[in-house]
Amino acid sequence: MSIKVVIKKSTYFDSVSLMSLSTKANQLSGVEQAVIAMGTEMNKEVLRNVGLLTQEIEEAKSSDLMIVVKAETDELCDDAFAGIEELFAKKGETKGASEVKYATIDSAAKSIPEANLAIISVNGAFAAREAHKALENDLHVMLFSDNVSIEEEISLKQYAHEKGLLMMGPDCGTAIIGNVALCFGNAVRKGSIGIVAASGTGSQEVSVRIHDFGGGITQLIGTGGRDLSEQVGGIMMLDGIKALDEDEATKVIVLISKPPAPSVEEKVLAQVKECKKPVVVYFIGGKEEAVLAAGAHFAKTSKEAALKAVVLAGANEDEINKRALNWPLIEEVRAKLTPEQKYVRGLFCGGTLCDEAMYIAMETFGDVYSNIQKNSDYKLKNLHESKAHTFLDMGDDDFTNGKPHPMIDPSSRIARFLQEAKDPSVGVILMDFILGFGANEDPVGVMLPAILEAKQLAEKEGRHLEILGYVMGTDLDSPKFEDQVNKLMAAGVTIASSSTSAGLLAREFVTKGA
Repeated sequence: MSIKVVIKKSTYFDSVSLMSLSTKANQLSGVEQAVIAMGTEMNKEVLRNVGLLTQEIEEAKSSDLMIVVKAETDELCDDAFAGIEELFAKKGETKGASEVKYATIDSAAKSIPEANLAIISVNGAFAAREAHKALENDLHVMLFSDNVSIEEEISLKQYAHEKGLLMMGPDCGTAIIGNVALCFGNAVRKGSIGIVAASGTGSQEVSVRIHDFGGGITQLIGTGGRDLSEQVGGIMMLDGIKALDEDEATKVIVLISKPPAPSVEEKVLAQVKECKKPVVVYFIGGKEEAVLAAGAHFAKTSKEAALKAVVLAGANEDEINKRALNWPLIEEVRAKLTPEQKYVRGLFCGGTLCDEAMYIAMETFGDVYSNIQKNSDYKLKNLHESKAHTFLDMGDDDFTNGKPHPMIDPSSRIARFLQEAKDPSVGVILMDFILGFGANEDPVGVMLPAILEAKQLAEKEGRHLEILGYVMGTDLDSPKFEDQVNKLMAAGVTIASSSTSAGLLAREFVTKGA
């Protein structure tokens, strides 16, 4: 076995680009493992854990680019590096000939005075500094970077608030500003509904459902996942609500979050009570009474949030195809499963999609485990071993520390899927397939070989394995939504029409004695 390392001094690439390049490098012929990453201590630790750490890597600085290849022979390593250089060259070719590079945010802001927003995706150690520079230049900020301290986040958001600017993030992966999707997002029509969300895939799902129901989006403002924590206090969500309440194009506001801190929820709902426009509140696992007391509209699920928003914006509810749950299908699947097949295993790229399906399961079952469970009694102690009903957010830091997100590189989910498919107590495996900007170019296609293998294995063992898929996307997305759905159906996968329906179908399929 041969390992080859190249360190490119003072060469920076953003994390999204490096994740994409790593994925493509691992697909090169003869490569057993390839890592392309900046020389941060976290990335070095990942390489140490997988046995790829060398003295060269130890000496690399955080501003250096590390390229590591493991292959059977030195010759294969050399071939792989030639392929990787081609990948870098192609990446350069995709940029427009007229593109201008700026060394600093200051120089860019001076050269483009009409610019009003900066997207920042740099190493977390430098992210807060760059965000502060952008705010100093009167730019709204979308901070994609993670590993920013909570103290830095609070300081940035307080400064932005004082200047009347949006400070989206850190760890903000989704926004739609001026009808342009930023980072991860879907192609949705322009409309009259504004969203403020502390959840990336949750906001994507609601925007997709709004599009499906005939509505459209004015702005989608991301806050970053910690915004509604006790420490941060919802600074960005409060400012986002005010911004949309003052926006003439926005007629309805939708708020999305995983369960916020109770004191922060009170502040947010107090702000909602002052709004001139109708507000739909979708806080996963939230309570209806407090929302109604604030004069807002409570949504228990993402689908309900989208439906209520579209109706409040003027749509005729009777004319909307709500895609009711398919009860004949549920009875059919129940009849195929043996009494031993009692459990659902959810393998998700989207954290909020995972949360929604998990909360739906918890309404019926007591033994629901996850890596993102709030109840410590049901938080998985061993991430590599499922228990009873298990729902995994495979995009969480637990699984992505130093590795590409499964929306970009699905290899970790494929391995876990094949593991779960061998468990005779599993009746349903539930997966999301996320389309749109920043996602894998063919999320269904890369999973198909594993799906077919799992189906064949179950059939040989004389059991039915129900694979349930949800494709999150619109008819405007690329790859084509319809093509992705058809591929799954051809492989024998059952299709859910929404995140909410996916959770309900999975739960009902394994409900016994009903």
